[in-house]
Amino acid sequence: MGGRGCGKTRLGAEWVNAMARGLSPFSRGHRTMRIALVGETLGDVREVMVDGASGILSVTRTNRPRYEPTRRRLLWESGAVAQAFSSEDPESLRGPQFEAAWCDEAAKWKNANDCFDMLQFGLRLGENPRQLVTTTPKPVPLLKRLLADPTFTLTRMRTQDNATNLAGGFIDAIRARYAGSRLERQELDGEMIEDRADALWTRAGLEMIGADHGTLQRIVVAVDPPATSRRTSDACGIVVAGLDEAGRAVVLEDATLAAARPQEWAARAVALFNRHEADCIVAEVNQGGEMVTAVLRTIDATVPVREVRARRGKWLRAEPVAALYAQGRVIHARHFPELEDEMCDFGPEGLSGGRSPDRVDALVWAITELLLGTTGQPRIRNLN
Repeated sequence: MGGRGCGKTRLGAEWVNAMARGLSPFSRGHRTMRIALVGETLGDVREVMVDGASGILSVTRTNRPRYEPTRRRLLWESGAVAQAFSSEDPESLRGPQFEAAWCDEAAKWKNANDCFDMLQFGLRLGENPRQLVTTTPKPVPLLKRLLADPTFTLTRMRTQDNATNLAGGFIDAIRARYAGSRLERQELDGEMIEDRADALWTRAGLEMIGADHGTLQRIVVAVDPPATSRRTSDACGIVVAGLDEAGRAVVLEDATLAAARPQEWAARAVALFNRHEADCIVAEVNQGGEMVTAVLRTIDATVPVREVRARRGKWLRAEPVAALYAQGRVIHARHFPELEDEMCDFGPEGLSGGRSPDRVDALVWAITELLLGTTGQPRIRNLN
């Protein structure tokens, strides 16, 4: 599972050729005589897997197999045969039997589960039938199924790992355009990026919210402090956001700290307050009460603090903020992968795995202060 141009097709082609010829390291001296080549379409099998720049014919320097397009098969001098199949026609896999199969770009197969299931019934020849699946990931049912299958071994490959074999400047150009986005992580880093069905935000929605903003009228630093500073404690959520002249909230920075001591998160919050020339620090005080403001005052006694206390659950507080996103009233100055991961994994019961949504909490406090609180001057606790 890997990014675009990371070498997946080359790996598949080398694997098939080595299996057919009994070459190490893929084969232990035993020639695999019947192989299935399965792609999204028959055209993909021929143009990518067989004839492509990294396909089987291109990587085979000696004893090249002969391709018979009318019969959709490759023939090696050893007698090995590789037959082409399309995910568009799962039924074509009924009847044939194989010792091995190469499944390419399975994440975009049309009848993925049916095609894969039919292939499994045909992998019944030889002592150790095997299959290689090469794909750029998408959160489709077949890939989720394979990733959960303990009989599969997963290898991850990044486009960057194969940079020396790609056109000069490609990596820099593509990262400059898609840096931090879902596409960068999926198409270049080979990450499986999923949406949670009951989440308040979707990745497709977050991809659309990046935009230029006007002059900022207000800026706040929102802090969601952890209850303790132990290594296993929650992170301290810290998010900076502003209000532009069009009345939109603009998320400027996610500066969340993991397992930080009070002096550490307070110092970061005050530093951000000064650097962004913010109006105030919005701090949740449910966990620490007046201690939260007291810690901030040890760093800078003059910093204005707006204390907020959660009186409703995290989900109920986040719902109106998610609605503002849907209305186009919140934008991100750039992509914030870790924050956006939390947003797209935040459901009614919190984050999956029971983790605390610290970044989302800080985000909600910041947007609430800017768009859902009183207008005009910031509501600031009197420190005198």
